[in-house]
Amino acid sequence: VQLVESGGGLVQPGGSLRLSCATSGFTFSSYAMRWYRQAPGKEREWVAGISSTGGRADYAASVKGRFTISRDNAKNTVYLQMDSLEPEDTAVYYCNARVISDYWGPGTQVTVSS
Repeated sequence: VQLVESGGGLVQPGGSLRLSCATSGFTFSSYAMRWYRQAPGKEREWVAGISSTGGRADYAASVKGRFTISRDNAKNTVYLQMDSLEPEDTAVYYCNARVISDYWGPGTQVTVSS
């Protein structure tokens, strides 16, 4: 199982970014996928999750209404569209697949600053 995040960067408050997580090594369309983040000095926290078909998505209260999780099962990729970004969203973002065990990508840095 391999997960590789991309799309992070530096953005001003109020801006947008779209993260991608390319996957391989498992039957992507059979598994729910999740995004987590970890800010400096804080524990990793769950951000959003999406069902295997994409029919259901759930969000942490802190991002609901601003972030959108989606997936393309033909491309084995999950996305996180982040709008109205705030400095508090600064963190390393990780995608997660629970295929018997938890698998993580190396993460992508998102920095929200003016």
